[in-house]
Amino acid sequence: MSTVILTGLPVPGSPLEDELRSLGFDVRPVPAPEDAPEALAGVPAGQRVAVVDSGFVGHPHALRLALTDPRFEACAVTGAFAVQPGARAALERAAALAPDGEGPYADRLAAAVEASGTTVQRPELGTLVAAVPAGEAERAEALAAVAAVDDEAVRLRSAVKARDGFFTTFFISPYSRYIARWCARRGLTPNQVTTASLLTALLAAGCAATGERWGYVTAGVLLLVSFVLDCTDGQLARYSLQYSTMGAWLDATFDRVKEYAFYAGLALGAARNGDDVWALALGSMILMTCRHVVDFSFNEANHDATANTSPTASLSGRLDSVGWTVWVRRMIILPIGERWAMIAVLTAATTPRIVFYALLAGCAFGALYTTAGRVLRSVTRKAKRTDRAAKALADLADSGPLAGLVASHPLRGLRLPFAVLGAVVVVGAACYEPFGSPVVVFAALLYVVLSGDAVGAPLRGPLDWLLPPLFRAAEYTTVLVLAVKADVPGALPAAFGLVAAVAYHHYDTVYRIRGGSDAPPRWLVWTTGGHEGRVLLTTALAAVLTRDAFPVALTAMAVFVAVVVLVESIRFWVSAGAPAVHDEGEPA
Repeated sequence: MSTVILTGLPVPGSPLEDELRSLGFDVRPVPAPEDAPEALAGVPAGQRVAVVDSGFVGHPHALRLALTDPRFEACAVTGAFAVQPGARAALERAAALAPDGEGPYADRLAAAVEASGTTVQRPELGTLVAAVPAGEAERAEALAAVAAVDDEAVRLRSAVKARDGFFTTFFISPYSRYIARWCARRGLTPNQVTTASLLTALLAAGCAATGERWGYVTAGVLLLVSFVLDCTDGQLARYSLQYSTMGAWLDATFDRVKEYAFYAGLALGAARNGDDVWALALGSMILMTCRHVVDFSFNEANHDATANTSPTASLSGRLDSVGWTVWVRRMIILPIGERWAMIAVLTAATTPRIVFYALLAGCAFGALYTTAGRVLRSVTRKAKRTDRAAKALADLADSGPLAGLVASHPLRGLRLPFAVLGAVVVVGAACYEPFGSPVVVFAALLYVVLSGDAVGAPLRGPLDWLLPPLFRAAEYTTVLVLAVKADVPGALPAAFGLVAAVAYHHYDTVYRIRGGSDAPPRWLVWTTGGHEGRVLLTTALAAVLTRDAFPVALTAMAVFVAVVVLVESIRFWVSAGAPAVHDEGEPA
């Protein structure tokens, strides 16, 4: 239960008290501000507590934004101020001092709490009204302003992401927001909708795995339904302000689970018809993961960089000022809405092989387009990157104990070229040498040395953000090539499972960093070997095992990595009190 202290004499005819109760608050009226500290002392310490001026006039959603958002320790709008238990002490100190000044008591409390060092969130209200009128004339004017704006319409609009893809914006959000409202009115939570989306996508993957035309058509329809639910869960969270740590984790990881499970379903369905597309499925997963790591690394490298301008960024800004170019640029990178729509339609109408050909071509173009633009921005700007950015890039690199052994003598000016050389050598050796060749193992040893050298100094160079995606591409592609070279049943599905387990670890690292938490503990990175350790182990297994035993070894690696990573990930997101951060950035 949450408690609100309603300060001041009651205003006849005001619906404020009922509105506060409808938001889940126990209302405790006090006749004057000086009575607030005593009322505050009677509220249990573990509760959210709010102070609201009895003369408040505004929309219920303005109160909801100020008083119920779980993401912020303290939040305020004119006439209303709320704190969670973490900021309770600051509120009590401010109330005890009886802050002087003019204006509503809640506003003065918020200012005093903020002056003491606690951040107070002040949500953007747009056309919503939040005011404490000084007299009858002002009150009548405020009430007229409230009546002129449809609170529910604003709430529905704000439930939709401010920035999203063309397909999502024009083909999903116009009705999914109403599904979100329907869910809210029936007490459903965003986590339940997220789980429904996952189960629907897994059912779609199962239908695709039948290899029958009816299965492909059903899979395409179910994949679109899953995407509608995927949009709905975030809109429900924003509509009802039901943000949670668990929800952040589920929302961040289930999209990848759904998409990659569907790839596996398509590969299984194709195999039933005698067409082996596991290499295409794994290649699609590798390309998509590396593309996302490019996004994450670039954003983390420039999250708090100074001198954050370049000619390329200026050109991008000018293009964004022309309306149609915004949508074209969002569509050509094939974000999640366009990508899932394409996969669904092609699954229903064509074959898995055509689906993967289209997916690889579209995602490769999008990856080249975005990466080229970011490289140009990086080399033409004069940005000073911070220690935080350097640490984030080092965490994203996922370097293990072998890299640590060779990182003490870095070649600072050549680390990116040397890292590229190491990646090219190991992938090239895997491609051109026969399966089981010891040359590939020696190439992997060179990769260990050069990749370890690359992370031996803080990653503050203009292009150092390319190192994490380079390491992902080298590791995943080496596994793919060796599985193809093994040329035995089960090798590529086992490789798919291994890359999926490792990719989950890398996505988990990303979302911990984006949530302001530390990266996974070093023991986890060292236990899973780091990217260079896994590359060396995979090449060594290919050299010492028979072709028939290689898939078994890959499966064992996949199971080990998956178990270790999932156990630690679940422990962290469920019990570690990680922040509830939901993705409001670029479409994935």
